[in-house]
Amino acid sequence: MESDLRLLKRMLLTIVTFMGFTLSSQGQIPLTIDKAMEIAQKNSPSLRNSQMNLERYKQNLLAQKASLKSRFSLELNPVSYGKDRSFDTFNSSWYTGETFNTNGSFRVEQPILWTDGTISLINTFGWQKNNSISGDDKKNSQVFNNNLRLQLSQPIFTYNKRKMELKQIQYDYENANISYALQRLNTEKSITDQFYAVYMAQSNLEISREELINVQQSYEIKKNKVEADLAAKDELYQAELNLATARSSVDERQVSLENAKDKLKQTLGMNLDEDILVFAEVDIKPIQVDLDQAITHGLGSRLEIRQREIKTKELEFDMIKTKAMNEFKGDVSLSFGLTGDNKNLDKMFDNPTQNPRVSVSFSVPIFDWGEKRARIKAQQIAQQINELEFHEEKVDIELNIRQVWRSLENLRTQIKIAEQNVKNAQLTYDLNQTRYREGDITGMEMSQFQTQLSNQKIAYTQSLINYRIELLNLKILSLYDFDTNSPIVPMKDMIDKK
Repeated sequence: MESDLRLLKRMLLTIVTFMGFTLSSQGQIPLTIDKAMEIAQKNSPSLRNSQMNLERYKQNLLAQKASLKSRFSLELNPVSYGKDRSFDTFNSSWYTGETFNTNGSFRVEQPILWTDGTISLINTFGWQKNNSISGDDKKNSQVFNNNLRLQLSQPIFTYNKRKMELKQIQYDYENANISYALQRLNTEKSITDQFYAVYMAQSNLEISREELINVQQSYEIKKNKVEADLAAKDELYQAELNLATARSSVDERQVSLENAKDKLKQTLGMNLDEDILVFAEVDIKPIQVDLDQAITHGLGSRLEIRQREIKTKELEFDMIKTKAMNEFKGDVSLSFGLTGDNKNLDKMFDNPTQNPRVSVSFSVPIFDWGEKRARIKAQQIAQQINELEFHEEKVDIELNIRQVWRSLENLRTQIKIAEQNVKNAQLTYDLNQTRYREGDITGMEMSQFQTQLSNQKIAYTQSLINYRIELLNLKILSLYDFDTNSPIVPMKDMIDKK
């Protein structure tokens, strides 16, 4: 008789579960953890934001490299006309001048990265007509003119601004790559947490449905006994209360499941109107984790360490810029050109004129009321702060790895205990169900055994999920996958996927 009741219960549970799955799966999107990550790569708002930021720095770097190449420009002045009255001091007379000209300049500029100088080739060609009237004396002229010159401008006694700007943008781009890789890891962790939260909510709902079937079965037993005058009516009232509580628990966990789904869909960038059904394998196998290996690999591979190194380099650049305030510096300009002019275009360079030019200038600071010294001191303090944070970053990495490792070791023990607790709770429930059927215990006591069984099942599932999540945490903290015994290289993975 007992075996028949157990068979009946299993059949009812299978039917309800199948019906619930069938009804809920209509129009649902099946989702595994790998599928969730694939969707997040395309739709996750945080990942898309980080990826667009990466693209922005990439374009900035391309623009900066392009600025180091030769620049070609053409300036045109098609028409320029002017007429004014002026005084000629040499002849002590007033005259009226009228000028009409047109010209254009072609310029090639080549920045020099290694010296921060600029070499330019400039050619200016034009035509000019002049008329002047002084009393009864009238003069006019028309001439073609061309000026071709090679020019070098070179700053001296100062730092190379152009080279520093390029290096700064390269660091910005590398930092953006690191931020994107870190965002992918953080998104993987966030999605894993929320994915298993949905899975746990699904499991809780199924456990509640199983509990409802058990309570329904207990209610029918008690109802039959009351109708046969084998039990008091207050026992039936308690059974009805237990049944209502079980139904309420199913409804509450259905709401919790829908809320968990919505949160996961938001993180994945999915439409909230879409429905999902998650599938996960939470069974685990013991994994031996070498703590020293995890710490060593984490300290040697964590991207936050590289970000801190970049920050150190940027602070060094800031110190160079700070020391360059009110500094002694100079500029050297060299130019050599040929100028030709004639009223006939083909004779313009018959008698050219050389026009070399050399200029050297210096900027000499005298007194700045201690501004430069104070700014240098402030920058030195900023570097010291960064060194302290760098040290703390390493300590935090090691500390977090140690904590997760201890948690993993503890969870392995907890899983074994939880598994045994489920077995014991199931045996206890089956034994007391027979006693309840025979009238040896009350409905209240039976409800407690049912609640105990449900809680132990939930605790066991949660312990498995906690182990999976902590294993992922260790993978992210150490950048080493102990499941496959292989290092994780987020930057390489990111480049391969581009």
